Amino acid sequence: MAQGSSLSRPSGGHTAARSTNSKADKLRSLAGQLLTFGFDGTTLTPELRSTMRDLQPGGVILFARNIDSARQTHSLLKATQKLSERPLFRCVDLEGGTVDRLRDVLGPAPSVQDVVGSGLAAASREHGRLLGAESAALGFNVDFAPVLDLRLRPSLAVLGSRTVSADPVATARYARALLLGLRDEGIVGCGKHFPGLGEAALDTHKELPSISKRWKELWAQDLAPYRLLARQLPFVMVAHCAYPEVTGNAVPASLSRKWMETILRKKIGYRGLVISDDLEMGGVMNGSTVEEAAIGTILAGADCYLVCHNSELVHRAAEAVVAEAERSKVFRTRVEVAARRVLLAKRRWKPLQRPFPAAPTENTLNRLRQWLWVFAEELRLATLAR
Repeated sequence: MAQGSSLSRPSGGHTAARSTNSKADKLRSLAGQLLTFGFDGTTLTPELRSTMRDLQPGGVILFARNIDSARQTHSLLKATQKLSERPLFRCVDLEGGTVDRLRDVLGPAPSVQDVVGSGLAAASREHGRLLGAESAALGFNVDFAPVLDLRLRPSLAVLGSRTVSADPVATARYARALLLGLRDEGIVGCGKHFPGLGEAALDTHKELPSISKRWKELWAQDLAPYRLLARQLPFVMVAHCAYPEVTGNAVPASLSRKWMETILRKKIGYRGLVISDDLEMGGVMNGSTVEEAAIGTILAGADCYLVCHNSELVHRAAEAVVAEAERSKVFRTRVEVAARRVLLAKRRWKPLQRPFPAAPTENTLNRLRQWLWVFAEELRLATLAR
């Protein structure tokens, strides 16, 4: 290898190629941090290995389809983390009740309504500790909970026992305690679904709801939990729901700069990470492609986005974000700003800095199962006594 002449007087073409590749690699690495994705299967398949290496995502999310047992889940998460150059957001939806990805391996966790209905003062933080301990034992570090949507009549058929109360102060009180409980166990929480689905009669997994509620009412009611918890929420998840009285159009909040930048960031003063709900949901996909949605949510102010199921759509979204950042200086700046926020959070949040936990022992799993049963019984008896 003739290093002398080539290093002292490199050819213009060689230098340009190295510079271009370096910039392209850096951009792809930054864009990857914005993506958290889901996948099929319960093991590290060659396809998953390739996706992790190629995209270097900010996070992964597991669902019931990925979870056969506690140790298998721990092994799968550990394998994905080993393929990542940076700490991963290892995410799960674990609220208890109807949204409980771990019920088949550890047992059912009480719902939000089970907890608040008991009237026990310490139950909300205990709920957070229990959900956090379950999550941490299996290798997760992020739980997309609590739900901050108000318990209003239009959404009862959709949200059921997932919501706390029609009272925003009571909702914030439960959420604050739950977040503390999660943090006690080394788990990062997330408030959802901003700006609020309490008045939504449609399921955003299938359709785009439109809530015709005036700004003053939204500010006093649905947005109150976010205002009260602005300093406590590590993540805020933005909903696929339109609010035409506020924006003057049918664009979902997940694609709305007014909602994410003007209201959440500037008016409320939120400084944590903003993540869009799953871009495969009908609430956004019925009106745009996954490429348009991924670009649109970042351009509107999201720091991260979810693509939770289809492998092809994961790659299409990721590649679209990179291609648009290469084409547009404005969008590249947005990607860089969002990636800096993500990387700063990963450096600052203690759960993201912890070494990957050891595999759970049978004693640990049995203690968790007993805790679930005892807590559920305490709630049941307290509710009956009221």
